[in-house]
Amino acid sequence: MGRRVVAGLRTAGLWDNLRMSNIVPSRPSDTAATPVSAVKELSAAARAFIALQHVLPQHGISRLVHAAARSQTPWFKNLLISQFIQGFRPDLGEALVANPLEFKSFNAFFTRALRADARRMPEDPLALACPVDGTVSEIGVIEGERLLQAKGRYYTLDALLAGRRVWVERFTGGLFATIYLAPHNYHRIHMSTAGVLREAWYVPGRLFSVNRVTADGVAHLFARNERVVCFFEDGALQHGLALIGALNVGSMETVWHGEVAPRKPRTLARLEIEQGGKPYAALRGEEMGRFNMGSTVILLFPKNSIEWAEGLASGQIVRMGQTIGRRLA
Repeated sequence: MGRRVVAGLRTAGLWDNLRMSNIVPSRPSDTAATPVSAVKELSAAARAFIALQHVLPQHGISRLVHAAARSQTPWFKNLLISQFIQGFRPDLGEALVANPLEFKSFNAFFTRALRADARRMPEDPLALACPVDGTVSEIGVIEGERLLQAKGRYYTLDALLAGRRVWVERFTGGLFATIYLAPHNYHRIHMSTAGVLREAWYVPGRLFSVNRVTADGVAHLFARNERVVCFFEDGALQHGLALIGALNVGSMETVWHGEVAPRKPRTLARLEIEQGGKPYAALRGEEMGRFNMGSTVILLFPKNSIEWAEGLASGQIVRMGQTIGRRLA
C-alpha cells in the first residue's frame, strides 16, 4: 500500500520533481560547487526537463504536494519523511527535535527549527548575516536595473519587484545576492540585518524550478515565478528580500502574515505589514519566514550601502548566520 502511494506521488511530482528540480547532485559536498557561469550548454536531459516544465500543471502539482506534505496520518507522513531522508540525506544534527518521525507531518519536518545554540550571529554589529542555508547562485552589482540570473541571462528590478518604482529606484545600481536552497537545506529564512518592514507584496506567477539548470535555460526566471517581496528599513539602510516560489513550492510563509501562498485569486496583492498594531520589526538573525519546499531568496541593497564579504562568489555554499558582507553605515 505505502509503496503504491509513494509511486503515485512520484508520478504526480513529489519525489521526481524534487530530484529533477535539484538536477545538480542532491547532496552537494561542503566544498565549492561549480559556478553557474561555468555552465556553457544544457544537456539533452536538462532541455527536456525545461520543456516539460512549460507544459506541466505547475500550480496543480504544487497543490497536490501541499496536501500530501501536511498529512498527519502516521504511517504516511513517516513514509514520506523516511523516503526523503534516504534520498536527500539532510543534516539533522542541529535540529531542535532529534527524532524526525516525531514531527506531526512531512511539512513540519521539512521546516524544522534549529536548536537555539546551533548558529551564532557575527560579532561585528555591522556584519550582514546570511539569511538562509544554500548555495550562492549569483552575486554582485546591479547593472542599472539589470540583475544577472546566469551567464548571458538578465532580468530587471522592475519586473522582479512588479513595478514598485520607489523601491526599483532605491536599488538601481546597488548590490544583490541570489541564494538557492536545495531540498536538503534548512528552510527557514532569517533577517540579514535588523529592519522594520515598510512594504510587502505577493506577486503571482509561474512555478518553474529555480535550480542552476533552469536558471540557465528559462529567461527572466525569477521575475516570472510566484514570489513574495519585502522591503525593510533600519535607519538609513534599506534592503529588499524576495522569496521566490518554485516547482513544488506553492507555499510560502512570513512570520507576521502566516501562509501567503497558495492563495486565490492569484493576483498582485499588497500584504499587511503590521504585527500587534505596529509595523513588523526584527533584529538580525530573527526568523522572518519559511519555504515549505526548497527555493531561492534574493537580497537587494542600495549602492554605497554595503560591501560583500571578500571571496563570496557564485557557487559558494553558505550557512545561515555566517558573515556575507558589511554595512557601510
